[in-house]
Amino acid sequence: MTDRLRSGIIGSGFMGQVHAHALRVAGADLTAVAGSSPAAAEAGAARLGAERAARTPHELIDSPDVDVVHVCTPNGTHRDLAAAALAAGKHVVCEKPLATTREDAALLAGLASRSAAVTAVPFVYRYYPAVREARARIAAGEAGRLHFLHGSYLQDWLARPEDTNWRVDPALGGASRAFGDIGVHWCDLMEFVTGHRISALIAHTSTALPERQGPDGRRAVQTEDIATVLFETDRGASGSVAVSQVTLGEKNRLRFSFDGASASYAFDQESPDVLLVGGREATLVVPRDPATLAPAARSYSTLPPGHPQGYQDSFNLFISDVYAAIAGEPRQGLATFADGLRAATLTAAVLQSAGTRSWVEVSA
Repeated sequence: MTDRLRSGIIGSGFMGQVHAHALRVAGADLTAVAGSSPAAAEAGAARLGAERAARTPHELIDSPDVDVVHVCTPNGTHRDLAAAALAAGKHVVCEKPLATTREDAALLAGLASRSAAVTAVPFVYRYYPAVREARARIAAGEAGRLHFLHGSYLQDWLARPEDTNWRVDPALGGASRAFGDIGVHWCDLMEFVTGHRISALIAHTSTALPERQGPDGRRAVQTEDIATVLFETDRGASGSVAVSQVTLGEKNRLRFSFDGASASYAFDQESPDVLLVGGREATLVVPRDPATLAPAARSYSTLPPGHPQGYQDSFNLFISDVYAAIAGEPRQGLATFADGLRAATLTAAVLQSAGTRSWVEVSA
């Protein structure tokens, strides 16, 4: 291995571009890009600025000049590509969901646990300084006992019948879309910030648009547009989350409020530089300012106060933590394949509950 880590990206769409930018910020080289065809790989390599195109994903995985494999392909391909990368002795960053079934996610988490490789799943909302600040304050006991954990994750990019994407197809995206795609982000954030784990849930899913216009004409939709979940945690709190990809006017709005006996903590991903700390007499607005943040949050504040720090910045911090871990410097809060398995476990519980219209116990 050279002094600079060498990376390969499989998939050159939006997420591939985000990964390419982030790995360069982390000081790595983008050696190769693979796509769905040699032509797609050539176009992707040019767009992402890679040294070369790989003819196939497996050629990239087996290349001796690739140390880290980034899997940025449709969900249904994650299991085989991530397993092949681990078998080849590579470090792996796999987009979420880690796999489209809990069984496949468990397989990958097991392979990762028996490997010396660093594995990671981009639960990047952990990397907003305001989120780390809330986590630090809750861990310090400032909230008192947490009793209500609630929020939402709302989008509108699939709000019209002509809006479609490979994620709508369960063969490519998996049996759950809205929850499996974005609801797991909210749940990961809740468990990461509060230390609580969802122990039981009841869910309802619905499809607002039963048909969508695809490349081959109108097709029936088999995945949910909306999911609502009530849950209990292992520490005695109640909670709820509403998830939608068809809420007009909401672009990528992840919000939470974690309410305790002494304080509540509220965050909105579309206003990411602010944490609201609620009290009986007043609500404190905590800006992203290294001078006042807790040490655990301060280290993730990379821009001067007043300069908004957003999604790509958080992704850069996540990839920098991955590459630091590869270099032997473990980072607290890095989401691994074990966290990907946790998301798959919650998704399976949501589907089971929605199907049976009943409470479901969630395994640890």
